[in-house]
Amino acid sequence: MTKTQLGARVDEDVAELARKRAADLGLSIGDYLARLVQDDTSGLRARAVDAAARFLAEHQDVFDEAEEAQQSGRGVCAA
Repeated sequence: MTKTQLGARVDEDVAELARKRAADLGLSIGDYLARLVQDDTSGLRARAVDAAARFLAEHQDVFDEAEEAQQSGRGVCAA
């Protein structure tokens, strides 16, 4: 497939995050950005966000209890 060069200006912190994440994934920045665009336009990202929101909604009480326990210092301790 023929590749086209794009240009974009982003803040240096965003550029550094992109460089690091691409390296973590073993991808070039171009391939990493292509993956992000493909995931976004295919709906994969939206489905993942929706799934996470459903999970949090279904289990919110567990998270609330854990947060309350942590704040009150009554967390579970190992023997």
